[in-house]
Amino acid sequence: MHPDKVQRSRIKRLTDLPNVGPATAKDLELLGLTSPADLVGKDPMKLYQQLCRKTGVRHDPCVLDVVISLTSFMNGDRPRSWWAYTAERKKTYGKF
Repeated sequence: MHPDKVQRSRIKRLTDLPNVGPATAKDLELLGLTSPADLVGKDPMKLYQQLCRKTGVRHDPCVLDVVISLTSFMNGDRPRSWWAYTAERKKTYGKF
């Protein structure tokens, strides 16, 4: 869902989260995450690495940006576009 349309009080499904559409929801479900609450306290890099292992593909770093946006939101941050986390990803994780 587009971050501008997200209402925290209405978050029930993965697709209710900012930056999550059907494809990202399927990726999260592949990781065993079935509800937004499952993202609370999760390490975004570990989730990204698990996704890469499970799919056998090195996903684009923007996928990590999306995961950072989701874990940040579920830990209390306001809903923001995934690209707002690109600089944070580069600072925290460097090039990979």
